Amino acid sequence: MTKTPEHTSWQRGMGRVALVATVLAAVVVMLGAWTRLVDAGLGCPDWPGCYGFLTVPQGAEQIALAEARFPHAPVDASKGWPEMIHRYAAAILGLVVFGLAGFAFCHRRHGLPWKLPLFLAGFILLQGAFGMWTVTLKLWPQVVALHLLGGFTTLSLLALLSIRLLARWEPPAPQLGRWRGWLFGGLLLVIGQIALGAWTAANYAAVACPDLPTCQDQWWPAMDFRHGFDITQQVGPNYLGGQLTADGRVAIHLSHRLGALVVLVYWSLLLLKVWPACTRRRQCQALGLVAVTLLAQIGLGLLNVALHLPLAIAVAHNAMGAALLIAIIHLLWRTRPASPQPATVAPSPFNQEATV
Repeated sequence: MTKTPEHTSWQRGMGRVALVATVLAAVVVMLGAWTRLVDAGLGCPDWPGCYGFLTVPQGAEQIALAEARFPHAPVDASKGWPEMIHRYAAAILGLVVFGLAGFAFCHRRHGLPWKLPLFLAGFILLQGAFGMWTVTLKLWPQVVALHLLGGFTTLSLLALLSIRLLARWEPPAPQLGRWRGWLFGGLLLVIGQIALGAWTAANYAAVACPDLPTCQDQWWPAMDFRHGFDITQQVGPNYLGGQLTADGRVAIHLSHRLGALVVLVYWSLLLLKVWPACTRRRQCQALGLVAVTLLAQIGLGLLNVALHLPLAIAVAHNAMGAALLIAIIHLLWRTRPASPQPATVAPSPFNQEATV
């Protein structure tokens, strides 16, 4: 059945809200990077409040009470505020996602996608739990890395939902279909590289190699891969600043560098192969967006090392990694082999003509 004007209006409205949620998710990802980079992950030693308050303690009386509650964690407002700003932004995102899921479920009979919004609502709850464990387990690297990946996952799924609801689809060029397997392979490589980046950040290994293209003036310095990628690290110590040896951090850092090189070579060759098969404007734009975000991400990674991890560039590196992931998802959606089927709209009083 054809879409009614009411359905089209609901879809566009839901798409706009999904787009707002996507932008908000990107902000939350960047706030998380900022919180981590200024060493504020334990700026509030409890969860969801801060020293038992709704905001960072202020004034002599509140600070004295807070430090009495947590004698081993003196109040530092410069650490507490980044953490609380990140938490409140994440909470607002959660409310928006729950609203999307509720609206989609209530209007599921009218053709609106509802499974992905419901999954996102459940995933937000899981992501909130990981946010709590990040604090209660004192930045245990396994939880921190999974929490970072969860943020990228939330952002990617919201972007996909926005694209489905708002983007205009056109059939891909026939020659483009045979490259989809390779495009999915490139997506997996980028996901793996993001996972390496999350492990690098969780173990404070970003500055383990301060020089380029060598590491500590060596092409192959001393490394301890077994220690660097030990996922059985003990629960209990405070992991702020990291607990790994220098050789373990070097192993993580160089793995991330080599992963970036693999991603760059793979996608450069793939884009060169795919570009001649692109004959439709929107798909060519999608290919170009992947190329631009890939080059920008590699450039920001090099600047991070050369300039010794400046805050603005490090946050931008996280944001561009998310942008690259979204660009690839958008490209895959643009190269779908068959046109999406029109949504089926169930009979409703809203789409029936009134009779007199």
